[in-house]
Amino acid sequence: MKKRWQKVILVVLLFFWAGGTYYGYQQTTGSRDKLQKVTIGYQKGDPVDVSRSRGVLVKKMKELGYRVVFKEFADGASEMQALAAGSINYARTGDTPPVTAAASGTDIAYIAAGASRSSGSGILVQKDSDIDSVKALQGKKVAYTQSTSSQFLLLQALSKAGMSASDIEWVNMKQADAAIAFSKGDVDAWVTWDPYTAQGQVTQQAKLLTNGDGLSQNRDFILSTQQYAKKHEAVSEYLVKYLSEDMTWANEHPKALTKLLTKALGMKQTIVAKMVDRRDWTLTPMTKAIAKEEQTIANVFYENDLIKQRINVSDDVIYVSE
Repeated sequence: MKKRWQKVILVVLLFFWAGGTYYGYQQTTGSRDKLQKVTIGYQKGDPVDVSRSRGVLVKKMKELGYRVVFKEFADGASEMQALAAGSINYARTGDTPPVTAAASGTDIAYIAAGASRSSGSGILVQKDSDIDSVKALQGKKVAYTQSTSSQFLLLQALSKAGMSASDIEWVNMKQADAAIAFSKGDVDAWVTWDPYTAQGQVTQQAKLLTNGDGLSQNRDFILSTQQYAKKHEAVSEYLVKYLSEDMTWANEHPKALTKLLTKALGMKQTIVAKMVDRRDWTLTPMTKAIAKEEQTIANVFYENDLIKQRINVSDDVIYVSE
């Protein structure tokens, strides 16, 4: 009888132990499982990376029932592919990737836009180069990256100078490779954006032949798909609100931002400081005026046979409130 009672007590104890273990597991993982996952694609040093590093957005979204996950990408084209495949819900890219993606049939939704980055974008030439104008690029090798703002900026610069695309030798390469080619003198000029522009100016004393003013706004864009955005309007509103707050912080704390980005980008602080000094990080919901800017890019690309289909950017815009 005594052994029987001992077995009963042991079973009861094991039951309570198992129940306690399960409760503890639920406390540590259950709340996380109840959160709605939101995955955002970003590139090093961009607005989303700033928010990721600060950590404020993640906390605020969690309070509202969302678990934010960040995925890093090397370029906007890769983000567009991930967005189309459904592996991310939002993407931060420049102004050209969504145009080329939409023209190829990708379901695109513009959610928010950053301020102009024209002062940090432009055409670099070596400090001792005799190239002193865009016209002087005639017959020269110019490095750029296909389907990026650098391609659009170069087209615009040539057009403004009364030149055609065939007047120069286009050298398509990734920006990291272009930086090396430029430093070695393998190309005569390099069309780029910050932090690469600042890197060339600081480390090589490169001359900025022209920046993007009047040529290309080179804005940041927060993108999703129409299917996801229409089903998750609240998520988009929260995301724009908290990203905008982080960008206000960025504008108001240049020293802290420089320190944060120096670590994120792995670049010299002098390079990052130059970039931060000439950049406005403001992020706002989409406007009709910004959609019109994007339409200009789409038109120029179509006219230059860089995309095969005409697109209407305004059809892809979702207007959200902050």
